[in-house]
Amino acid sequence: MRPVSADGTVLYAEVYGPEGAPAVVLSHGWTCSTLFWSHQLRVLAGDHRVVVYDQRGHGRSRTVGPAGCTTDALADDLEAVLAATLEPDEKAVLVGHSMGGMTLMAAAGRPGLRRHAAAALLCSTGSSRLVAESLLLPLRAGRLRDLLTTVILGARAPLGPVTPVSRALLKYGTMGPGAAPDRVAECARIVHACPRPIRVAWAHVLEELEIGHTVRELRVPTAIVAGAADRLTPPVHAHALAAELPECLGVEVLPGVGHMSPVEAPEAVTARIRALAETYLPGLPGQPRTAGAAKTGPASTTEPPGAPEPPDAAVPTSTTEPTRTTEEVV
Repeated sequence: MRPVSADGTVLYAEVYGPEGAPAVVLSHGWTCSTLFWSHQLRVLAGDHRVVVYDQRGHGRSRTVGPAGCTTDALADDLEAVLAATLEPDEKAVLVGHSMGGMTLMAAAGRPGLRRHAAAALLCSTGSSRLVAESLLLPLRAGRLRDLLTTVILGARAPLGPVTPVSRALLKYGTMGPGAAPDRVAECARIVHACPRPIRVAWAHVLEELEIGHTVRELRVPTAIVAGAADRLTPPVHAHALAAELPECLGVEVLPGVGHMSPVEAPEAVTARIRALAETYLPGLPGQPRTAGAAKTGPASTTEPPGAPEPPDAAVPTSTTEPTRTTEEVV
């Protein structure tokens, strides 16, 4: 389906799972796409309604210029996705990884988030000082390290095809030392697919990120997951968030895991999502559902991941295709 954001940007979203099941909304990070959540979809879509969407400029959402790359725009997009995929009174567990977590924080005071959020999970993310706290370079903290980190993150060079060298570099910068080769390759394919102008534009936004004032507005039970080996958003960010969140449920630091925690440690992240849904949402098997039932029609995806992007005129208003099984999601 194609939610439309406040500035007219057309987004791309998919919904999986049984009608009326507890809802989970997954927001991916910088240079990623809906494919980033494939592990969570396999497990959760059997008994949850799982919403995934491409951040603006990523995946199959429309490309925007640098002026459209702001944290306010991310918050607008999330509100548009929630309005398009959930009933007006329906609650969901909201999950954000990296820039997706920043999206949740940027939208914390928005009516749309407050209307729909039952609980939240922040994965490998931060609200400020991303460059200053980065451990990409083995240098002493200071101006030189900050300058070189900024140059690396905002590099305009094309990533090109995935090669053994690019996989090794990606693993060093974004994943733990023990990350499995197939998961490194998976992340490389996703990251390399991000258009260069979008990668660069959002890098500049993240370099200057300062949304710490919004963290206190996220007034729902919120859990935090961090990777002990995360060079991009090391655990210092997780602990800083925990100190500011009104209803923090604690910080879980995953040993040996880098920045790509939902892919590197899918079992741990998925278990945390499921636990939040079981605690804060009605409607799991054997429980009555009291929140509004999930929408039919536009909220049901009718094309598999990786299918060609539909033309603007083909935005579906209904679907007769049955809900896909978890096997079809893979």
